[in-house]
Parts: sequence; structure tokens; C-alpha cells
Amino acid sequence: MEKLASKIWYSNHWAARLLLPLTWIFVQLVALRTALYNKGLLRARRLPLPVVIVGNINVGGTGKTPLTIWLSQRLRREGWVPGILARGYRGASSEWPQLVTLNSDPALVGDEALVLARRSGCKVAVGPDRASAGELLIKEGVDVLLSDDGLQHLKLQRDFEILVVDGERGFGNGRCLPAGPLREPLARAARVDFIIQNGGDVPVPIPSEAPRAIMKLRQLVAVPVAGGETRRLADFAASPVHALAGIGNPERFFRQLEELGLEVIRHALPDHAELTMDDALFMDNLPVLMTEKD
Repeated sequence: MEKLASKIWYSNHWAARLLLPLTWIFVQLVALRTALYNKGLLRARRLPLPVVIVGNINVGGTGKTPLTIWLSQRLRREGWVPGILARGYRGASSEWPQLVTLNSDPALVGDEALVLARRSGCKVAVGPDRASAGELLIKEGVDVLLSDDGLQHLKLQRDFEILVVDGERGFGNGRCLPAGPLREPLARAARVDFIIQNGGDVPVPIPSEAPRAIMKLRQLVAVPVAGGETRRLADFAASPVHALAGIGNPERFFRQLEELGLEVIRHALPDHAELTMDDALFMDNLPVLMTEKD
């Protein structure tokens, strides 16, 4: 289903037109929800710390998590004590919110939450109610909150919004769900404070006057899953490699490897796919590379 949806959303596919009546209903519901928050009929919670949202409009990954990690590290160098909020997507815990430790089970807290905790060195709290997760982090002594995703989580008031855009795929066909990949109309981009484009050779057209910058993810080394030494990715150019990716845009990962001179055998998986050992075992004894989240 995910592959079919991606085909419809990111091409001029005829099926998108059949879904337009449902898209109209979706857009009206989004507008109604926003209006209820704006009028105070639905209450948003204000926390006593600066809140920065790193979000997107598209369904799926655009690079929010690596940007959140970079921002947290930069804030730490500037003397701040950042805490990170996340949804805990696909986490099966029955208790929310909760702190994420280096030994947390990704099946309970979500795979991205564990990457955030390990890579940022910051306190991380997950839960569907980000305001409650934020209160948990405040008790841990943080002085600024970064929310990985949450642009549409209007229950939490925010001081600064960063919109992350996939520079390769853009906004697809520009339509909202289910006819397109957008969680809300593209006009939402006009209300954010800053726009980060993740990769791409040309600027993605965006109806917004917000300042913009481009970020590029660089992959330089491969870390063994169990034992052994870290190796330069360029060292794998001597033979083909299997590449696994269960992320929002697997093709980005594959192309980055090819730009380093690797011959890649592609294995694109659904976003947040639950890999098993069988997914990573092949009969040809070639190296297997995957993303950190995988």
C-alpha cells in the first residue's frame, strides 16, 4: 500500500483524481480543527520554556530527525540544555509519556526515539501528548525543547517553527491526503518561521516568505552492527553491496552510496519497517549496508 500511495502522490497518476472528494473532506476537517484552536475552543498548552518545532507537511520522512540532532548538538555547544520531544511512532508502550534511555526497547518507544537519544546526548521524552512529554523533560532540568515532528500537533504552543522539505521529492502532486502526500494545505508553509530544504539541486517552490537554507546529509563511514571496526564507505566500492532502507525516501540513501562509488543492490522497505535477520541475510556473502534507524 505504501508503494502504491507513493506512486500516486509523486507522479501525475490518474488515481489521484478519484480521491479528490475525500481530499476535500480532509481539508475541511483540517481547517475546522485549526479554527477551533485559534478561537480557543480547543486549548493549546503553553510550557515555561522555549519550544522549537521541527516538522513537515508531507507524510513520511523529510530529514527532521537528523536536523533535530544537529540542532540539539549546536544548542549544547552554545551552553543550552536542550530536551527532545517525539511521538514515539509505532512504539507499543502502554505508559506515556516516558523518558528514553540508551537501553530503551525500540519496540516500546519507537526506532527514531532511540536514535535521537543515542545521537544527541540529550534527554528525550516520547508520547502522543507532547505537552505532557515536555513537562517530564522540564523536571529533568532542560531549558529549551525541540520537537521532532509536531507541526500539526496544535495542542502544544510553540515559539519557532522549522519546516523541513525534501529537496528531491518536494510536495509531490501538491494535494492533501488521500489524493496527495500533504497533511495540510501547502499554504501552511506561509506561517512557519524558517524553511530547511534537505538536498536537491534547485530550490523547491514554496508559497512562503520565510528565510530558507539547504542542508545536506553526508554518509562517510559504516559502523558494524556487532563487533569489528568502523570503515570508510568508500572502502566498499570494490564489490557490489546490498543496501537496506526502511525510511521515508530510501532512494536518497541508495544514491548517496552510489555517489561514493558503490555499486548498490537496492532493497527499499516501508518507512519504519520492522527488519528481521532474514531481511539482512543474502546467499552471495556481499556486504550489507543499512541506515542507523534500520
